[in-house]
Amino acid sequence: QVLQVESGGGSVQAGGSLRLSCVASGYTGTRYCMGWFRQIPGKQREAVASIDEVGRTKYADFVKGRFTISQDNANTPLYLQMNGLKPEDTAMYYCGHSGSWCALASLNKNDYSYWGQGTQVTVSS
Repeated sequence: QVLQVESGGGSVQAGGSLRLSCVASGYTGTRYCMGWFRQIPGKQREAVASIDEVGRTKYADFVKGRFTISQDNANTPLYLQMNGLKPEDTAMYYCGHSGSWCALASLNKNDYSYWGQGTQVTVSS
């Protein structure tokens, strides 16, 4: 069982920045992926960015150049630095953990078994 707690969401104006954090506990394996996903009510959860245990990263096209995912090691928090926020970035953001071996840094939500409770990001124009 992997427990994750997200924080750092809030309300900002377009062009502003936020940094999301995710603290995970309970995983003892050496290979894994962690990722940030977001969801708007009535829509599917979509991938934002992911990272694996050696620091390889992947980003959704709509956040490239604006968001940065980072994690020093498996025992430190996962971060998502979000710059240049747009109103369309408004969503609930979730931290996901694969809980097992994961192929590179996966953006496929089906590769993630554990989710946090989410943190709301609201961007106003």
